[in-house]
Amino acid sequence: MKPVLDLATTRVLVTGGTGFLGRAILEKLLARGVEAHSLARSDAPELRQLGVQTHRGSVEDPATVRAAVARADIVIHTAAKAGVWGDPAAFRAINLAGTRNVVEACRQEGIRRLVHCSTPSVVFGGEDLEGVDESTPYPAHFESAYPETKASAERHVLAAAGPDLATVSLRPHLIWGPRDPHFVPRIVGRSRAGRLRMVGDGRNLVDTIYIDNAADAHLLAAERLEPGAPISGRAYFLSQGEPIAVGTMINHLLEAAGEPPWTRSVPAGLAHAGGAVLEGIYRLLRLPGEPLVTRFLARELSRSHWFDIGAARRDLEYAPAITTGEGLERLRDWLRENPVP
Repeated sequence: MKPVLDLATTRVLVTGGTGFLGRAILEKLLARGVEAHSLARSDAPELRQLGVQTHRGSVEDPATVRAAVARADIVIHTAAKAGVWGDPAAFRAINLAGTRNVVEACRQEGIRRLVHCSTPSVVFGGEDLEGVDESTPYPAHFESAYPETKASAERHVLAAAGPDLATVSLRPHLIWGPRDPHFVPRIVGRSRAGRLRMVGDGRNLVDTIYIDNAADAHLLAAERLEPGAPISGRAYFLSQGEPIAVGTMINHLLEAAGEPPWTRSVPAGLAHAGGAVLEGIYRLLRLPGEPLVTRFLARELSRSHWFDIGAARRDLEYAPAITTGEGLERLRDWLRENPVP
């Protein structure tokens, strides 16, 4: 499907603009001469220096969201609470109620295009997902508040598509690259602390996506989105298009950070059972932080989850511009200048 819109003639609001993906999208918008706006909880002096018009506040506040949305023609919604552990109410407030606020603000302000960032975890019920497409149903049960609330949010976004508001939901899987504040630091931190364990043998295949490819895909969707467009009301998996063994990918990331490869593992069943016990203890004692392992994390690390991205290639004309090898080189160069503390 060819573009129906020239983004350079629009104003684009990115929620979660100070986040890993949000910032990457904003930088690409600025490079194309787009009037770029950000809505984020924290102050964003670096974004303002780049030329982004910043709005400070949370998607949990309807008035704040509406005020920011009123300045835009298109909304790209990336704000979310991620993680394998935490207060379910906090996940619901940001991921579900926050997304509902964004949709309602678009309706109130007459915004006709909403690109929503989702996750493939919305269809992960704990079993292997191998080459599945977007016809895969949501599972009946989730082992974590994150995928559960993201699934509910995605349903709401897609149901909102109609003659006055076009919506699309993108599902990038395991985003990584320079400035990654979550995936790489977490792996490196556990490795240095001697707490890194592979769950299972590490041979299960997973999809990942390099940060620039994920950002590009959101702009491709925005260019093709309008009420009545074929992509409106649909979800799309996004990845590098080259599944890789999870143990191999983790070693690549460790090597890029100058760390040794993982050497120890734990059986998948034992990790899942241990996660259930630890979750119970943390809830009972109301302990701070998060368990060393949770049921959801044990499943994620030990199961295959890779996806057919044929629909994104066809409808969005998505093609990963940065290969995994090139992305790892870029990450390695960045980490030399910005080592994980």
